[in-house]
Amino acid sequence: MGDVTMKNPPFSPSGIGFDIDGVVADTMAAFLRIAREEYGHCHLEKERITSYWLEECLDIPSETVGAIIQRILDDPFGVGLEPIVGARDALLRFAAKGPLTFVTARPSGESIEEWLCDLLPEVPRGDLRVIATGRHSAKKDVLLEFGIGAFVEDHLETCEDLHAAGIWAAVFDQPWNRARTPWIRVGSWEEILALTGE
Repeated sequence: MGDVTMKNPPFSPSGIGFDIDGVVADTMAAFLRIAREEYGHCHLEKERITSYWLEECLDIPSETVGAIIQRILDDPFGVGLEPIVGARDALLRFAAKGPLTFVTARPSGESIEEWLCDLLPEVPRGDLRVIATGRHSAKKDVLLEFGIGAFVEDHLETCEDLHAAGIWAAVFDQPWNRARTPWIRVGSWEEILALTGE
């Protein structure tokens, strides 16, 4: 499979794409805040989210999980979705090199595209490309189609799919992806900039 732990992607910053939830958007912070404030689950903490699939690690009803996630998907402004620390400034630096490409497993990209445009008003709308695949396994095909050779992702299985397709992948460190993995791991947007020579 080659050297999956190589430090630096072998191409320019303009050839990198990004997942959104858990990489650009602090989606879990919004989830936890709603769960605490509106459903009374005050015991929840981010470090307890040890699985990408929330129903597997949180002792709250699956109906509640689904309702909160749907609200976040439908209305990022209404739920007060915030960016992960450092994301905005780093993305502006990448935008100076070329269009930004975001590929998400969300079923629809419209609401999160509006959120990204609001986050990055300095970037022309035509330079923000948001593709919603509806499933993780479809991301590799989109990246190959657009010639994106590197991707930052918080879902370990997607990193495996991407590598198998010849796409360099980095795991954005989160409590739900800390299983042992060969993929390079980044803990901040500053580390992403450093990896790409920015």
